[in-house]
Amino acid sequence: MTRLSDTEAEGLYGNRFLTEAAPSTAFPETGMRPVEAMRLIGEDLVMEGDPQRNLATFVTTWMEPEAQRIIAENLHRNFIDHAEYPISAEIEQRCVRMLADLYHAPGETTGCRTQGSSEAIMLGALSLKWKWKQRRQAANASVDRPNLVFGGDVHVVWEKFCRYFDVEPRIVPLEEKRYTIGPDDVAPHLDENTIGVVAVLGTTFTGHMDDVVGINQLLLDVKKDKGLDIPLHVDAASGGFVWPFLYPDSPWDFRLEQVRSINVSGHKYGLVYPGIGWLVFREKSDLAEELVFYENYLGKTDATFTLNFSTGAAMVLAQYYNFVRLGRDGYTYVMKQMQQNAKALAKNLRDSGRFEVIGDDLEQLPLVAFRLTGDRTTYDESDIAWQLSAERGWMVPAYTLPPNAENVKIMRALVKETMSREQVERLTRDLADACATLDEKGGAHPSERAQVKRGTGY
Repeated sequence: MTRLSDTEAEGLYGNRFLTEAAPSTAFPETGMRPVEAMRLIGEDLVMEGDPQRNLATFVTTWMEPEAQRIIAENLHRNFIDHAEYPISAEIEQRCVRMLADLYHAPGETTGCRTQGSSEAIMLGALSLKWKWKQRRQAANASVDRPNLVFGGDVHVVWEKFCRYFDVEPRIVPLEEKRYTIGPDDVAPHLDENTIGVVAVLGTTFTGHMDDVVGINQLLLDVKKDKGLDIPLHVDAASGGFVWPFLYPDSPWDFRLEQVRSINVSGHKYGLVYPGIGWLVFREKSDLAEELVFYENYLGKTDATFTLNFSTGAAMVLAQYYNFVRLGRDGYTYVMKQMQQNAKALAKNLRDSGRFEVIGDDLEQLPLVAFRLTGDRTTYDESDIAWQLSAERGWMVPAYTLPPNAENVKIMRALVKETMSREQVERLTRDLADACATLDEKGGAHPSERAQVKRGTGY
């Protein structure tokens, strides 16, 4: 009987990359069969973490099969080609109008989809700068030294904007036991060169909100007393799909006069896969006209003011699917389910006697921020995070807070739509087991400590 050659055996039974190294440095000279390419990538990806146990990311890791089908069937659509795909463009504007309604815009407004909140923030901040420039030029005043005021609780993209676009960042430091900012923190930093103030709705670090109402009142007082019309931008990357449904009577949006623009991530609590973000202005006039460009080389004249040009339409369609699939009632149900499980986890951690839960009596995202109680010299939160990851498969980050609270190290567990009460109980037991293991061995070696740095998730 003739034996199969190695090549024939690979074709019949397996994949040569089970025993060969995967291409990684040089462009391959030859290709491979589709099934081989698929298996090669699959064998790499199987080494990644389990999305069901990834409590570190704010980004959506599950969507309904019907939404996945919409995404798969529309990956070929180039969103920016409005002449060829006008319905995709209309659906984007439907989403913008729905968000404007959700955020209580007083009248006709404008906005756009973006790749995520990082792009939305860049665009919103650029509009703040250009509108400030217009006001200064109208007053025959200098436009040389713009500044932007925000707290240490912001995402790193705000510092990126200031560096990229030559704006002075005036960063309000945090303090231990005080991880958000309010009007008293902002007031000393305001002057005629302030292009705007940023308030965060649902911080990356602890999930709480800045005092948006207080900051808005401060800016109204400054406008009345000093004649400075300083706008407020709300970074609602995480909270923009949480507060309207969990805290509908809490004003933070266009109900407040100085709030002129809002960004939100559809791929976080908007429940869409990455990447999709949104930027919504209070009024059309809040978008600086200098940022709008007109092109006609795709078949019709279109206005564009995004940083990216070609991009897929699939996630826009997926966002619209969620809006019409869930509505206010559905989003409220999902957010309350996550909130209930977050509260259950917080109670378990408090009852254990090992952990302090940070601010779970306040309005916040459906997450649990916590730290070890007492004086433990043999191990800290990073050691627990490593134990959870290495031995139990959970991804729960440990990190220090921004200045002046950098001596505070905390852990944070995001409670997602797919996290069941049984998983909450399992995580609680695994946390207890991780601590017991560390107690027994007297802590972990520093090289084993896993640090998660600020600025992920947009």
